[in-house]
Amino acid sequence: MKIIVPMAGIGSRLRPHTLTTPKPLTVIAGKPIVQRLVEDITSVVNQPIEEIAFIIGPSAKGFPADTKDKLIAIAESLGAKGSVFVQEEALGTAHAIYCAKDALSGPCVVAFADTLFKADFTLDANADGAIWVKQVEDPSAFGVVKLKDGVITDFVEKPKEFVSDLAIIGIYYFKDGDKVKQEIKHLIDNDIRPSGEFQLTEVLESLKQQGAQFVPGKVDAWMDCGKKDPTVDTNKQVLGFEQADGNNLVSNDVVLENSEIIQPCYIGKNVVLKDTKIGPYVSIGENSVVENSTIVNSLIQTNVHISNANLDNAMIGNHAKYNAIYTSVSIGDYTELT
Repeated sequence: MKIIVPMAGIGSRLRPHTLTTPKPLTVIAGKPIVQRLVEDITSVVNQPIEEIAFIIGPSAKGFPADTKDKLIAIAESLGAKGSVFVQEEALGTAHAIYCAKDALSGPCVVAFADTLFKADFTLDANADGAIWVKQVEDPSAFGVVKLKDGVITDFVEKPKEFVSDLAIIGIYYFKDGDKVKQEIKHLIDNDIRPSGEFQLTEVLESLKQQGAQFVPGKVDAWMDCGKKDPTVDTNKQVLGFEQADGNNLVSNDVVLENSEIIQPCYIGKNVVLKDTKIGPYVSIGENSVVENSTIVNSLIQTNVHISNANLDNAMIGNHAKYNAIYTSVSIGDYTELT
């Protein structure tokens, strides 16, 4: 089994946080989004993972020089070969996958690094693939599928009129990655892009017309990291799952001076809390100091200094300083708000 992870988007909706850190490398409860994604897949697939291939954007679009090394280390920590490919130009979801064509063979899971999830990954041996979907209130913002007798009959990209409320969440299983590769190559060679880009839904539709059967995968939780508020909520949900699994994410060396931590929380190494109440649902990265503050439901990165704050639904970047009266804030790396 191989895992293909397209993550070349610049994450413009999550600015200012993605001005210095690509969205898939944004840290949620102590781990980058993309690391949590591949760890979750590896833990539920129940098959050995041979290779994890990441598709990133060029350094000119905000991907740091050490991104490749970090991603390969994530793959190797899971016992898999790590490969990194670069999508130089954003030409659609199918094009992004094709950038990793050297890894696209045999059984594959393709997972776009925009979301985290909790899902049933029981694979139907008789199906050619699976597409994980979640019921949503507004399907017009998503690609959706139609079903008949438990099999997917149609793929519709952002329907203007209601056809289905089962949204594609961006996680796919293909029994034969080579067929997917051939179909994407056909699209690119013949410049088939009705929407202006080479979309994976076109590939799925073509494979279906050739007789391939795809079944829906069940999603219990779909956690979005596209904008600030959903990302803070994702942090909350992840902390809840970690607590339910019996995991304590508070570092042993946290310094508590007249302070309290209300679980679930993630507190990194070398954090100092003075006259402060933290939690529930707060992540604070390593080497941070919080004084005379109350913080709930917030995502705070590393090397941050917070004073005299009352924060709720806040997202604060690395190396930031905050001493202000605002409650629900979103400030990026190296920002000072006092």
